Amino acid sequence: MSEHHTCRVIVRGTWEGLTEDARARLLAEAGEHGMPGMRFTEEGTPAYEPAPLRHFSMRYVVVSDAADGEEMAGAIAGRAEGLLCGLGYRFRGLGSTVTDLDTMKINRKSRSRR
Repeated sequence: MSEHHTCRVIVRGTWEGLTEDARARLLAEAGEHGMPGMRFTEEGTPAYEPAPLRHFSMRYVVVSDAADGEEMAGAIAGRAEGLLCGLGYRFRGLGSTVTDLDTMKINRKSRSRR
């Protein structure tokens, strides 16, 4: 039986060649996709700032086999690309990173350093 891990995947990119309609939609929804709305979800949550409307990220949480981290990053990036293209958004420089929450090290301050 394989071990399952919870991973957070961040897909980042840069908006490029947005149509006026796409730009207007992104700006209209910017309040939902700024810092307060940044969260990791199974369906992916977009995050970007409206001024300047330049870079974006999509945040995903995925539970998968422990050994599938790198493959998963590529699959999630493909899912994000399909979603963005389907919405008519143009972009470049798509890349992704995976953080396995079950193996990450947490540095805690000692009592003497508090």
